[in-house]
Amino acid sequence: MIGHLRPTHWQLRTVRLPLPGGAAAVRRPLVMGIVNVTPDSFSDGGRHASVADAVSHGLRLVAAGADLLDIGGESTRPDAVPVPAHEELSRVGEVVRQLVERAGVPISIDTSKAVVAARAVELGVEIINDVSGLEGDPDMLGVARDARVGVCAMHMRGTPRTMQVDPHYGDVVGEIHAYLAGRRDALVAAGIGRDRICLDPGIGFGKTHAHNRELMARAGEFLDLGVPILVGHSRKGFIGRSIEQALGRPASVEERDGGTAGAACSLAAMGIQVVRVHAVGLVRSALELFTAAARPPC
Repeated sequence: MIGHLRPTHWQLRTVRLPLPGGAAAVRRPLVMGIVNVTPDSFSDGGRHASVADAVSHGLRLVAAGADLLDIGGESTRPDAVPVPAHEELSRVGEVVRQLVERAGVPISIDTSKAVVAARAVELGVEIINDVSGLEGDPDMLGVARDARVGVCAMHMRGTPRTMQVDPHYGDVVGEIHAYLAGRRDALVAAGIGRDRICLDPGIGFGKTHAHNRELMARAGEFLDLGVPILVGHSRKGFIGRSIEQALGRPASVEERDGGTAGAACSLAAMGIQVVRVHAVGLVRSALELFTAAARPPC
């Protein structure tokens, strides 16, 4: 049991990222910007499917305040159809290459395929972000260990095609906490340094709206895992449902950004270290103002 040790940094392949709560003057969560190079992602599918559009989008996110970028070439929305590795590589390869060269921030590859991750590492990515918890491909652990990258292991019940088929938990926070603790220990046993590990409770991946709300409300309970916690709540359905209930009308995907920013501030108050979002500028400005207002008087 690691206890309540708070990590001060997240060690990536060549970069050491300071985290809130550490010795460095970092008061807000790191903001990870999302670059979807897919035709079918739930919120922005097809908008950045070309290399030029995806790279331009990534650069805009950095200009808006992203601390790091996460590039994905396969949708993980509910009922998404798996993409062959060669297709995923064709979508992300050149985008990764250009953003590694031009973005000036660490680049993460969002994939569950070891061959995609290995190629992305060759192109210079710093992080492997795997929604399968580095369990979906038996070669992924070896790629991550040998490349000495940062890793993010997420909880997901089932696969994107099955995860929303009647998800049930006795204690959603307790069960996911236990799973993530097990993945942390398995990654360390496989030779991945604990300071390279980040964990993600997987908001929206095999959870109902009620599960997601409880995970958000109790996200601070994952901090005792002793590694950085990443929360990817951006534009998720539970935010849309909450807005609809408050306003009495349907909410567009873009209208969920205000709720995303508000929830990010709540996560910041709990001490969560990384938030993965679409609307980087809005969330970054909300976090900056929230943390400035939260400072104790001199």
